[in-house]
Amino acid sequence: MSTTSVYDKAYHNSSIANASILVTGGAGFIGSNLVTYLLEHGAKKVRVLDNLSNGFLRNIEPFRNNPAFEFIEGDITKPEDCKRACEGIDLISHQAALGSVPRSIKNPLATSEANTTGFLNILLAARDAGVKRFVYASSSSVYGDATESPKIEGRLGNPLSPYAVSKLTNELYAKVFAMHYGMEIIGLRYFNVFGPNQDPNGPYAAAIPLFMNSLLFGKDAVIYGDGGQTRDFTFVENAVQANVRALFTENKEALNKVYNVAVGEAVSVNDLYETIAGIAGSNKRPEYVPERKGDIKNSLADISQAKNLLGYDPRYKIREGLQVTVTWFRKAYENA
Repeated sequence: MSTTSVYDKAYHNSSIANASILVTGGAGFIGSNLVTYLLEHGAKKVRVLDNLSNGFLRNIEPFRNNPAFEFIEGDITKPEDCKRACEGIDLISHQAALGSVPRSIKNPLATSEANTTGFLNILLAARDAGVKRFVYASSSSVYGDATESPKIEGRLGNPLSPYAVSKLTNELYAKVFAMHYGMEIIGLRYFNVFGPNQDPNGPYAAAIPLFMNSLLFGKDAVIYGDGGQTRDFTFVENAVQANVRALFTENKEALNKVYNVAVGEAVSVNDLYETIAGIAGSNKRPEYVPERKGDIKNSLADISQAKNLLGYDPRYKIREGLQVTVTWFRKAYENA
């Protein structure tokens, strides 16, 4: 069940062949896509740290015989695992986290332990190991109840969930670590990333894989609220691009900042469902249920800062990304 590779274009200028890179959460959705890019473009070493709570061995199986790949089954909540994972590492892409706003409302302690304590553990290990650069996944959830649209990095509202609090805390820790320890740190605020290797199973699966499960295989699908809420849905290749550009940028002005990672286009959940239905050739209808606590009504990103300072240029709009994802999803799960 390997990723459909779309990583033909290089997003790095400096030599990747000399870089030893740690990807935490590298058996997960975004992490495994990033690992694909790094190995396909000849990284010296790609080490994955993952506890397999949200990641899967199937996502990294294609790499297991690659001499540049190394897997450590470990947990970012354990400082000793973080220390071992950071040994001999030049660059870190920190993707490990416990996602989902509803899950964080149901179990805020678990979210805090993974996303806040775990983040601090890996950040400390990176500092102590002399890692050159630390790039981490933040979230559009940090904008909270801010009503301004599009969302601009410096203008936040109040967080609406424990998940949002944990990601905002990451950004604050990153800022003070850069200030006091001279670290090079870049945060990436993801906006509703989707694509190959995203899991459709479990109580906290995201909307797009759930819709594909419904439209391709006849399973139930629900839309929370009236479906008029909008999101800046972002194909995973765009998120990989942002990570690579952040890991390898030589622009000093780009360091120690946080960037929106999105496409810059708002799409309603209803329109999203209809687009997937069209690609899948299905007329199955969703069930509408009450809206969820902590959800943001509308989310659209201003991506000009990432464009100007990182050279970020999203290649995939939503329909193109959905076409790739439907093809992958049908192949990956048709016999499941």
